[in-house]
Amino acid sequence: MNNELLFIILADDDEADRLLFTEAFSELKFKTIVQTVNNGVELMKWLNEKDILLPDLLLLDLNMPLKNGIQCLKEIKSNEKLQDISIAIFSTSNSEKDVAETFRLGANIYIHKPNDYNLLKQLLEKAVMRTYAIQEKSLNKEEFLLKL
Repeated sequence: MNNELLFIILADDDEADRLLFTEAFSELKFKTIVQTVNNGVELMKWLNEKDILLPDLLLLDLNMPLKNGIQCLKEIKSNEKLQDISIAIFSTSNSEKDVAETFRLGANIYIHKPNDYNLLKQLLEKAVMRTYAIQEKSLNKEEFLLKL
């Protein structure tokens, strides 16, 4: 792993969660820039802008109004310009159906959002490390669901 800056986009409709994730990233040992968007519509508008820097990692909330994480995931994976972005789905849902569907649709990581801040930091650190691994090889389903 290198010391390069990691560009992350966080798409979440909950302002408190956006602040929590941003704060957690600032406390990790990795150098990150975190851009936040409020919903899936805003995310897709931003990603489809001409000449933008694509993120190294996209953290995508599964349940958002206007355009949910599944809809965004499908749109991203069907767009040649965007399809190689590493995508971590996160949700309060731990449903096997959600995990299986997001894996099938091409997400790289699934994070069950914990209620504990320190656990969140640990999961985000694992997600960043997994992002570096994704750039080197493809992952299998056993590596898809991040657990502590």
